[in-house]
Amino acid sequence: MPPEGNAQPKRLVIVSDAWHPQVNGVVRTLTKLREQMEARGFEVTIISPADYHSAPCPTYPEIRLALTLPISVRARIEALQPAFVHIATEGPLGIMARSACLKNNWRFTTSFHTRFPEYLRERLPIPLSWSYRFLRRFHNAAESCLVPTQSIHDELLARGFKTLKVWTRGVDRQLFRPQPEVDIGLPKPVFLCVGRVAPEKNLEAFLSLDLPGTKLVVGAGPDLDELKRKYPDAVFAGKKEGEELARYYAGSDVFVFPSRTDTFGLVLLEAIACGLPVAGYPVPGPKDVIGVSGAGVLSDDLQTAALEAWRMGRVDPEVRLQGFSWEACADIFESILTTVVGKRELPVGSVKPNRIASAR
Repeated sequence: MPPEGNAQPKRLVIVSDAWHPQVNGVVRTLTKLREQMEARGFEVTIISPADYHSAPCPTYPEIRLALTLPISVRARIEALQPAFVHIATEGPLGIMARSACLKNNWRFTTSFHTRFPEYLRERLPIPLSWSYRFLRRFHNAAESCLVPTQSIHDELLARGFKTLKVWTRGVDRQLFRPQPEVDIGLPKPVFLCVGRVAPEKNLEAFLSLDLPGTKLVVGAGPDLDELKRKYPDAVFAGKKEGEELARYYAGSDVFVFPSRTDTFGLVLLEAIACGLPVAGYPVPGPKDVIGVSGAGVLSDDLQTAALEAWRMGRVDPEVRLQGFSWEACADIFESILTTVVGKRELPVGSVKPNRIASAR
C-alpha cells in the first residue's frame, strides 16, 4: 500500500550479511519483513553481499562474505538518507555499518538471529565467553536488539545484553497448509526433519533413533554425503522449496527438530501449519513455539518425544499458530522503530547535511 497523499515514504535500510541466494531463517525473515514494511509505506533498501565482490565463508561456502571497505558502506548509507537503520547480522557488513552509525551518532537497531558462539564451538576450540563478549559489545551499542523468543531474551539478559526486545516470527499459511491424501511414496509413519545438513543441527540425534517407518531429511549442507553413508536406511531428499517442500511436510506424520542451538526454527511453524505434531528438545526455540502452542512433545529423550508426537496425530494449525504471523512480526518491528525515533533528539550539529536524517 503506497503512502497516502503526498507523504514521503519512510526510508528503512537493513544491513545483512545473509541474503539471497542463501536459503535460511534469516533470509526468509528479512524477505517477509521487507514485503510487510513496503506494504506499510516504507521504502526498504537491503545492503547485502550481493552489492559487492564477495568470497565464500570458511566451512559455510554458501554464505558469501562482502569484500569492501567501511568507507564504502558508510557512503552508501549516507547516500540513502534513511530514517531508520537496522543491522541484522554481526558479519563484515554488520560490523562496518555499526561502525559508521557510531562514528556519526546515528541511532540504529540490531537483531540476534544465530547462536554463532555455539556454532563456532562445533568447529573450533573457541570459548563461548570470548564469542559472547564480542556479540554483547556489538548489540549493546544499539537502541534495541531484537531477539526471536522470550527464552533467548532471558538467556542473553543473563549474559549481560541490555537493550533486548522480543520479536516473533511468522509463516506463509497459503503455502504451508494441511493437504490430506498427499503420498510421498515412503513407508509410514514418516518422521521428517527439514534444515541445513550441518554439525550444529544435531541431525545424528535424529538419524540414530530407533523409529518405525521412515526417517526423512530434506535439506542440503556440508555433512550430507557423510550422513548418507553413515545412515543408509534414512532417506535424504536434498534441498526443496515452495510447493515441493510443502508436499513433503504434508505427506509426513511427525516433524522432528533435533537442534539444540537454533534461536527459533521457522521450520517448526511450517510443520505445524501443515498439521504435523513436532518432537524436539526442551530448549529455546522449541520451548517458545511448542511450549506455547502445545503442538507436539518436548523431552530430553528425543525418541520418546518422537513416538509420543506420532501418537498425538495431526494438529489444528488454526488453534496452534495463534500469535505467529508475519503481520505480527512487522507490527513489533514497526513499533520498535517508532519508539527508537521518538526516544531522543540527536545533539545539535551531529548530523551534517548529507548524513542520515535519523531524527525525522
